[in-house]
Amino acid sequence: MSDQDKMGSADDPALDPYEINFLPGFRQGRGPSAPFVNEFGVTIGDHQYESPESPLNQWSEETDPAVMAGDQWVHPFKDIGFLTSENRDYFEQGIAPQSGIFTHPDKNVATGVEDGVDPAKGEQSGN
Repeated sequence: MSDQDKMGSADDPALDPYEINFLPGFRQGRGPSAPFVNEFGVTIGDHQYESPESPLNQWSEETDPAVMAGDQWVHPFKDIGFLTSENRDYFEQGIAPQSGIFTHPDKNVATGVEDGVDPAKGEQSGN
C-alpha cells in the first residue's frame, strides 16, 4: 500500500482543509460533500482553481460575468469562506453573526435614489 493510499486521496471529503465541523442541522440537505462537476464541466470542491473549462480561463470582452454567479460555483461544504471566525461561530456553534458590522451608519449610499438622482453620475435618472 502506498503512502498516498494510507493517507487517502486529496479529494477525500474527510481530509479537506476547508471543511469545518458543521452542526447536524447545517449538514442536512446541503448537497454533496465530495467534489462535483457543475453545468460548465468544472469540478467544484477539488481545490484545483486553474480548470481549463472555467470561464475565468476563457474570459473575453464578450463574456457575461453572470456565468460565474450562482450556487453551481460554490461547494456546499468546501469553501474557504467557511474558515472565517463569523462563519465558524455560526455553522459550528450556532452563534448568529452580529448585525450591522458591515454598514456605515454615517454614510447613506442611497442618497438621491429616492429623488430619482443617479448618485454615480449626479444626474436625474429615468424614474
